[in-house]
Amino acid sequence: MKVVVYNVRSFEKEFWALANAKQHDLTLISNGLNAETQNYARGKDAVVISVSDILDESMLLNLKGLGINKIMTRSKDTAHIDLVKAGDLNIQIANAPFEDQSPKGLAEQTVRNLNLWGLEKCVGKACCCLNDCAKKIK
Repeated sequence: MKVVVYNVRSFEKEFWALANAKQHDLTLISNGLNAETQNYARGKDAVVISVSDILDESMLLNLKGLGINKIMTRSKDTAHIDLVKAGDLNIQIANAPFEDQSPKGLAEQTVRNLNLWGLEKCVGKACCCLNDCAKKIK
């Protein structure tokens, strides 16, 4: 998958490289996702954000217009994402629900979810989609 990862700190880059192991085409951006940086998502299959990135209705519409149908947050919390609007736009949302919330653990969880999405599978406990789908693990 082609993926843009926002809000990546310099010390996290090694964790991303090790977790990814050249499986996905990752673009790591140090800036947050906003109106000025959203165009980095053009041509990508998925966007990875942090809890600092606000995905309100407007941003979700913009991302959908850029062709984004999958968004992963590197946090347990999803309060920064309008899940209802994401569902209306048929955008899949995943989080990082596992205990290890270290930068290494978050990179590994994210790549795991990207692997599952790449195989057209549900991300299980990480699924935050409000829509019911045939792939969703219940």
